[in-house]
Amino acid sequence: MQLQFQGQFLELDPSGALFWPRYAMLVVADLHLEKGNAFARRGTLLPPYDSHATLARLEALMDRWRPDTVVSLGDGFHDRRGPLDLSPDLFDRLAGLTRSRRWVWVTGNHDPVVPLGLGGAAVADLHVDGVVLRHAPTGEVAEIAGHLHPKARLRTSRRHLARPCFAGDADRLLLPALGSFTGGLNVLDPAIHSFFPTGFHAYLLGGERVFRFPHRVLAGEPAALHHRLG
Repeated sequence: MQLQFQGQFLELDPSGALFWPRYAMLVVADLHLEKGNAFARRGTLLPPYDSHATLARLEALMDRWRPDTVVSLGDGFHDRRGPLDLSPDLFDRLAGLTRSRRWVWVTGNHDPVVPLGLGGAAVADLHVDGVVLRHAPTGEVAEIAGHLHPKARLRTSRRHLARPCFAGDADRLLLPALGSFTGGLNVLDPAIHSFFPTGFHAYLLGGERVFRFPHRVLAGEPAALHHRLG
């Protein structure tokens, strides 16, 4: 789906990535690589395949869009130990991607320091043609951010359908998390909705396309689920 934002044409990919044709730039958010290992260190065992799945998504995206530049919008790794936990084959796969074109690691709250032995450059934020790409939204005009892992819920005649999504208005665009095991936050939660005081659209990820819905048709979390979430 093509989206006009701040005078620029952007492509919203059904994977949750963003492609900026003018600069041949692929933007992804919240990879959270090595999250499974991070949880294992803390005593919670998860299947140790999240980084493999996330890198496979990245590889497919780069094959599809052929970007000159890739920007990771923070939380590329789930914690500081993540780069050290990469198996040799995962390290080689990731380094092969980061060294094959211009790669920018925007630092996040989970990865405030990115070891550049993997390749690429690390920045706190990136300014491109009047737009700021950063990890967490600040409320400033003309920003593209991640961090909040937006998802949207639709009511249908038979059930509620929840999907990761982009969320945006004329001033701000939030990207969904690309990584495995990342979960999501309902876009009607105040942590997201407060950034869009006059309304917004959610762009739900489908199997092969992105679907646009105004915020007024979306549903909040069911009471039982909301209670479980905390």
